[in-house]
Amino acid sequence: MKKRYVLGAALLALLFASCGTTRGIKSDVYSGMYGEKPPVSILVMPPINTTSNVDAKDYFYYTLNQTLADAGYYVYPSLLAMETLQTESAYDAEMFVNGDISKFGSTFGADLLLFTTITKWEKHVMPARVVVGIDYALRSTATGETVYHRESTFTCNTQAQSSGSGLFALALQAAMTVAQTALTDYVRVARACNYTTLSGDLPAGKYNAAKFTVDGTEEAGAENAKFSANLNQLPY
Repeated sequence: MKKRYVLGAALLALLFASCGTTRGIKSDVYSGMYGEKPPVSILVMPPINTTSNVDAKDYFYYTLNQTLADAGYYVYPSLLAMETLQTESAYDAEMFVNGDISKFGSTFGADLLLFTTITKWEKHVMPARVVVGIDYALRSTATGETVYHRESTFTCNTQAQSSGSGLFALALQAAMTVAQTALTDYVRVARACNYTTLSGDLPAGKYNAAKFTVDGTEEAGAENAKFSANLNQLPY
């Protein structure tokens, strides 16, 4: 577990974040995450995919648990949760994102549901990059309240590096860039998006003893965040 925290911190140090206007301290901005009974467990709902990439939902779903667990929460295992959600006809998170979610508290015992909406899932050649846009929202199963919300746009630069010069070297670099962009692992990019958006901003859970309930005086990040990194900087 400790190794994963260090990994997340190392990644954050590598990335540029366009922070914008800060919103205040966490205990004010995310007040529903603090108090006498802070949430302990999170059930990750299947992502809502608004893009034309039909596979994005499956790519992204299995990247979410680790970041939440590293933040100190108990997260229901993805495969078990997915099987149960399908059995309960709850695979389509669109039906619940704004509706009554109390039954997930009684059925699963979950304190929070994580809803994610995929707003971008794109590969670009000129300039060479992969762009992922995600909207994260945590809702309380007890009150229905949205206790955490943040939108993130993560841009991964896939420009290939070349040590040569001249027209041949430029042509080779262009060909390498196209190939590298085409082969970019979306899972790596999505996982990096989760770390940069949530790590350090999401209030710590019970199983992060060092920060649990004491990080409320830290500044909350901008609600609309932008991050970028080079492909070779992703530590996965």
